[in-house]
Amino acid sequence: MYAITIPEPGGPEALVWAEVPDPVPGEGEVLVDVAASAVNRADLLQRQGFYDPPPGAPPYPGLECSGRISALGPGVSGWDVGDEVCALLAGGGYAEKVAVPAGQLLPVPDGVPLTRAAALPEVACTVWSNVFMIAHLRPGETLLVHGGASGIGTMAIQLAKAVGAKVAVTAGGREKLERCRELGADVLIDYREQDFVEEMRRATDGAGADVILDIIGARYLERNVKALAVNGRLAVIGLQGGVKGELNLGALLAKRGAITATSLRGRPLGEKAAIVAAVREHVWPLITAGRVRAVVDREAPMREAAEGHRVLEEGGHVGKVVLTLA
Repeated sequence: MYAITIPEPGGPEALVWAEVPDPVPGEGEVLVDVAASAVNRADLLQRQGFYDPPPGAPPYPGLECSGRISALGPGVSGWDVGDEVCALLAGGGYAEKVAVPAGQLLPVPDGVPLTRAAALPEVACTVWSNVFMIAHLRPGETLLVHGGASGIGTMAIQLAKAVGAKVAVTAGGREKLERCRELGADVLIDYREQDFVEEMRRATDGAGADVILDIIGARYLERNVKALAVNGRLAVIGLQGGVKGELNLGALLAKRGAITATSLRGRPLGEKAAIVAAVREHVWPLITAGRVRAVVDREAPMREAAEGHRVLEEGGHVGKVVLTLA
């Protein structure tokens, strides 16, 4: 088969479409003929040499895919050859074929084109696991999403609104904020011109955000704690603003606040399977009903994955960049 390889770490030009050995499904795995994958921030880090795949994962980037099952490994039940699926991966999505643990498969939702389904698994699993399974966002509470126009952000807005929460977002520029508003965001904050702490106080009559979903990390840590409501929960899922920050424990204690920091890629198979099952139960019906959708900025041929990486690095996109195999 062919896959996007990274002979040497570097810029987008480091991505090379090359012939590689075909994967073989092991115990509890299926083989998927890939129709599409999608670009995630972790793929950029892997390309740059900063985020190696976990042990046993394919060396090729790609944390999600869609396609059709072409073979079943030993011990797999509940799936058949020919089923259209999308999948959460530890790597290997930028390829013509990938072996996937059966617990990380999802059926393509009714009404969603096969290629567009590639934009769903990573964002749906990340948002549901952090905002709902860990931070327990409830109806009537306020969620603050940093990076509201990102793939994660666009999914978080829709899911929070679907459960009856109020949603605030930060994004850069009025155009991105307007796209967030169209998805249901109630409070729009331009981080280039506004202080999100003050804007959250103003929008919540001084109460703050019950849950904050943060992709920035260290640079926002102190201000995130200030923006939390009493009993607020801060979920850190990205480190675009650095890895080391100073935390005033007294301020956190006064808020009776909680901070969690998670990643999805390196979790044990059982944990991933539990998240995927929860997404299938809670998120998939919302997609089928048309209440939640994958927001796709553009599609590009997979062999031109470098262009998809450039789009993400330039930051002008809204939603996901999908890489397709025609």
